[in-house]
Amino acid sequence: MIYLLIDNSNTRTKFILADEEKFFNRKALIPTRDVNGESLNEALSGWVYDAALVCSVVPRVQTLLDEWLLCPVHRLGCHSDLGIGIDYPHPGQIGADRLANAVGAVSRYSLPCVVVDFGTAVTFDVIDRRGFYEGGVIAPGLASMSDYLVRNTALLPAVDPREPLRAIGKSTEQALHAGSVFGYRGLVKEILRRVEDELGEKPYIVATGGDAALIAKGVPAIQTVDETLTMEGLRLLAVRNLRARG
Repeated sequence: MIYLLIDNSNTRTKFILADEEKFFNRKALIPTRDVNGESLNEALSGWVYDAALVCSVVPRVQTLLDEWLLCPVHRLGCHSDLGIGIDYPHPGQIGADRLANAVGAVSRYSLPCVVVDFGTAVTFDVIDRRGFYEGGVIAPGLASMSDYLVRNTALLPAVDPREPLRAIGKSTEQALHAGSVFGYRGLVKEILRRVEDELGEKPYIVATGGDAALIAKGVPAIQTVDETLTMEGLRLLAVRNLRARG
């Protein structure tokens, strides 16, 4: 079977084709605010697939995809056949993307493991040594914090975060880079330290998401940056949940 994997986040919606063993070189990306029938028709024109797995944290887009897709579809959630345990009081509150990250991490890395996903929000998801999803942390993403400053101050400009040259900025832009990147690394380090203390053992730490490579440069505890982790989780989940429906 060929699966259409859809990762619908708050900022971007990604599409890729895969089968039970690999990804295909067929990818597309649509800004989530622009997802509609027309943009889907254009981005996926000519794509051939047997079934689709949708990982969505945006209800509007999930509803649209339910109507647009004309093949068997599995909507990822805590009800899915995950292949991992969940030790969490209210599983329905766990974002589908966080479940996909946990599944991908269990398949690729040693346990216990922490996945740090740098997106619109930064999420820390903890999988214990039994392979159970334990819970995690949610904080504002790097871009969200930067955008907040721009929207709520009169004179601060918008900047794309990059590696600062020094902590003491010699311009407003340098000061913003230092504050956002160095400050954000501090946030990540403190959260990881507390997670490790509560686990009582050192976890394997993997980062993914748009800002992972930048932030991980200055966070020695992060052992791997894995850009395909979420999609690998979705691929494995598609096989588990859609193979019988082919």
